[in-house]
Order: sequence, then structure tokens, then C-alpha cells
Amino acid sequence: MGLSPETDADIARVSEALAMITPRWNVRILLALSASAEPLRYHELAARLPWLKDNQFHPKTRTLCDAGLVERTEHTTRHVTYGLTDRGASLLPVLPVIVTWAEAHLEEAAQPPSAIDQAEDSLTLLTRRHAAGILWALKIRGETSGRALFQLVMPHSAWSNIYPPLRQLTADGLVDTDGTGQPYRLSAAGEALGPVLGALSAWAAGKPLTHATHHPVWGHTQAPSTPKPRVGHPTQPTTTPPATPRPARARASYSDLFSHAIPAGPPAALPAGGPNR
Repeated sequence: MGLSPETDADIARVSEALAMITPRWNVRILLALSASAEPLRYHELAARLPWLKDNQFHPKTRTLCDAGLVERTEHTTRHVTYGLTDRGASLLPVLPVIVTWAEAHLEEAAQPPSAIDQAEDSLTLLTRRHAAGILWALKIRGETSGRALFQLVMPHSAWSNIYPPLRQLTADGLVDTDGTGQPYRLSAAGEALGPVLGALSAWAAGKPLTHATHHPVWGHTQAPSTPKPRVGHPTQPTTTPPATPRPARARASYSDLFSHAIPAGPPAALPAGGPNR
């Protein structure tokens, strides 16, 4: 017996939304477009993302256009502009919610990451295969065995297929267990994803972000009152001991993301492989 049809549909929408925005550079392209009052010509947009080569830029913009987040307008054969659609613009307020979670729960890197790096790293964690379904199931059912999670999340697959994503989410710090054969539960960081997943769910369903607090699964999640261990950061190995929690800081703002949308040079590539990638 799996999750309810309504929950399955919710998870599918959020997974599709994550697949749209998580690929590298996509969020930066959206932010570059949002920083302009008018649609940008190709060379204007390319100048804001100088490390993106033509053979990378065109597929990215085409994918974002196909997803309905960016609009390409061909005025003449030599005059083409790109701008955010209403759908793309409505996504932007979700990003500070993601950054706020990252600031509180991602492992600290050797060099403090920018807000946009924090958003990208958080999205990478959430886009793991079956991550959304497992997080939803654990939030609904609480502490649950691996076999029960298999029945909820992937009932038409081989039951042992649930363990690779569970091990990954445990390594990422979003899921806890007391050991082999023991039940699984959301970690403090996983529980704190409520505002993020609620906001993504509202956006994916075409609803105002105010609906996030009324989400049937993730709504009304309260932030922990005491510092909790930080989860694995995609740019750091999970074996790195968690750093001392940073002092509380103000909630991430939309301007924080703008200020880091166009860094002077390309960000360091995330390492391939490894427990957090």
C-alpha cells in the first residue's frame, strides 16, 4: 500500500519542479533575468554569466523556456530577447526560503558560500532519487522501517531498492537511524525542511506561497529552538566534523540572492561522486 493519490501527486509536482530548477546554472540564469527591468538580448544575458559558453548557454535557456520559466521572443532573426515568465518570476521568492534553511542546517564550508551557492547545494540534496517520496513518507508516518518505506514510496519495485536512497539521505543528514535493521526517521534538519517543501509544493501547484503554511504534511513546521548538528554539504565530504554552529542571523532576503547572482568568476565545480554528491 503506497501513499494517497493526493500525496503522490504532490510529490510528483515537487519532484518535477526540482528537476526544472536544480541543474547547474539554471537558478543563476533566472536571477540574472530577474535583475533586469526589461528582457535581455542574448549578448546582454551572456555578459551577466561570462563563464557559460555558448554550447552550455543555449541548451540551458532552451530547457528553461520549455519548462515555462523563461520566454524567448524573436523580434527579428537578429533580435531575440529573453525574459522571465510569470511562472519564472513566481519561483524567485522560494529561493530565500531555501537559503534560510541552508544557513541553519548545511555544514559549513571552508570558504563561506554565497546565498546562491547555498540555494544550489540545498536543491542538490533534495533532488536525490526518491528523496521527496522518502521525506514525505517519514513526515507522515514518523519512525518507519525500511521495508515499510519501500511499500509507501516504491511499492512496484524490488524492496531492497529503498536502501540506496535511504543511505544517501542518511549520509546527507536529512534522515536518521540507529543502525542496520533499525527504523528510519527524519533528522532535525529533515524536519526543518517544512517551509522549503511547503513553498515548493505551493509553487508547483500554482498557488500563492502563503499556502505553504497550510500544507497538509509540511505546514506549520516550527524552527528548532536550539542549534542542531548540520547536515552534509554537497561541496564537503560527510566525514568532515560539523563546525561550531554560527550565531543566529537574519532570515535570508531576496536581495541576498541578487547580490550573489553574478560573481566575478565562475564558482568552483562541485566534485563528482562522494557521499554528498
